[in-house]
Parts: sequence; structure tokens; C-alpha cells
Amino acid sequence: MVEEKRFAVLIDADNVSAKYIKYILDEITNYGVATYKRIYGDWTKPNAASWKDVLLENSVSPIQQYGYTVGKNATDSAMIIDAMDILYSGNVDGFCIVSSDSDFTKLSSRLRESGMFVVGMGEKKTPKPFISSCNQFKYLDVLAESEKNDIGLDETQSKSTINANQEKGNETKNEMLVENKNNKLDKSSIFLDKNDNEKAMTDLNTIKMTIIKMLNGIDDEDQSMHMGELGSKLVKRYPDFDVRNYGDTKLSKFLKKFDFLDIHTKGEEGTSLWVSIRENPKVQQQNKNENTNNQQKRRKRTNKKK
Repeated sequence: MVEEKRFAVLIDADNVSAKYIKYILDEITNYGVATYKRIYGDWTKPNAASWKDVLLENSVSPIQQYGYTVGKNATDSAMIIDAMDILYSGNVDGFCIVSSDSDFTKLSSRLRESGMFVVGMGEKKTPKPFISSCNQFKYLDVLAESEKNDIGLDETQSKSTINANQEKGNETKNEMLVENKNNKLDKSSIFLDKNDNEKAMTDLNTIKMTIIKMLNGIDDEDQSMHMGELGSKLVKRYPDFDVRNYGDTKLSKFLKKFDFLDIHTKGEEGTSLWVSIRENPKVQQQNKNENTNNQQKRRKRTNKKK
């Protein structure tokens, strides 16, 4: 059995809403187990009351930090000091820094220098420097929106099934409900461009150009790459790359959006998916004609020798 990686989850209560706690802890389970769960803030302030029940339910330890001076963020300093103490304890394999504040950019870089795997989490307003300093970065508002859409779609499909069993004449109505829900999901793929705060998120055109460069740089004759490897390289290049940011749930569905890509199986079993650049039909026909001509020439040479 492979041992799970241990993570320290450190949350900046001044820059994160209590409504995201579920998404934070659920998401980190994709990477390992949270052995440290701490949240930092001034719990004497009225706006911190919303965290009370949430922290008890999820066994998150609140760390009190008074604001000693107006305009200065003492919470950041306490969180950074604790992070370094945990690092030197040698009890974790990675960190999850939850904040939309760029002040943690240097901390994230320092943790990575020490061999730690750093997962950042924050809203879409998070500055680019902090995002780039993490191994991977997750947008909390996107995670929340994605789950709402999934739940809404499931509910719509369930209602459609029940109505279809009760009255066959309502099939058209049920299809319209599902279609409307699907339209909402389609809109979620473009909501990223609405606000100026979201400009830090890697856009689809950048992803597209990177994929083309990666595939063109392959030395193999078919210039194909395993889908999993392609996804891994995109994450390494862009820490905030996550197909959920673009309204999809799987990498395969995300890649099918690009009409210039050809997704196919490869190998004896034919179960693994590979990605390559789809040839232009004209170019593809030209290549076939050239291959045919070359084969005919070879046959003529062989016949002459005989």
C-alpha cells in the first residue's frame, strides 16, 4: 500500500470565506492527508463568528492573532512563522496555503526550495505571483461553482427520470429541463472572462498554443503524447491549470474542445488515450499521394533489377 503524503493546511481567515472550508478539505484529499489543519485570524472580531461552527465540524484549530497595529497584517506573520516551524519539524511532505493574498508568495517559494509540494488555494482575484509560486493552485470559487453545477445537473436528471416514468407525455418537457441545465454549464465555461480580477487565470488561447508547441516538439513520427502526460505537463507549466476552471470535469472532455487535436487509443490493449495534432485534410491527402507515388517508384526499381 502506497503511503499517503502528509500535508499542513494553513488558512488565512482574513482573506478566505468560511463557506469554502468544505472545498478546501475535500480538495486536499486528492493529494494526501491533512495532518495539520490550522486557521489564523483575530477571533475577537465580529466577522470571525461565522467560522465557529465550521471549525468545530471539520476539526480545524483556530490560532488567535491580535492586530497589534492598524493597517498591519499580523496574521500573515504568524502563519509564516508556523509554516517554517512545521517545515523544520520534518513531519509533512507538503503544504496547502489558503489565501488570496500575494504576501505568501515568498513563503510558497521558500517551501518549494526545501522540497515541499505546495498547493495554493484562493479566489480568482488572487495575484499571479502567488499562483506561480505554487506547484498547483486551485480557485475556490470555481470549485464551489463546479460542485453546484454538478448537483444541479444530477437533480434535473433525477426529476426528468421520475417524470418520464410517471407520464410519458412529459418527455419533451424533461428534455428541455436538462437542456436548460446544460446551457448553464456551458455558460460556466466562459464566466472566467467577466471581471478584471480574473485576468490572472490562464486563458484557453495560452493553453492551446502550449499544447501545439508540446506536440510539435515530439521527435516520434506520429508526434503523439499520452493524455495523462500532457495534463501533467500543463499543470507544471501553469499551476492554476484545472479543467474545472473551464467548465469540464475530465481532461478528455476538455481536450475534445480543441478541433485541431486528434484523440486516439494506442497499444495492444487499446485502452490508453493519446493526443496528437490533427492533420489538415488537404495535407493528409497530399501525404497519402506522396506515399503512393513512392511505393510505385520502389516497385518499378525492383522490377527493373529483376
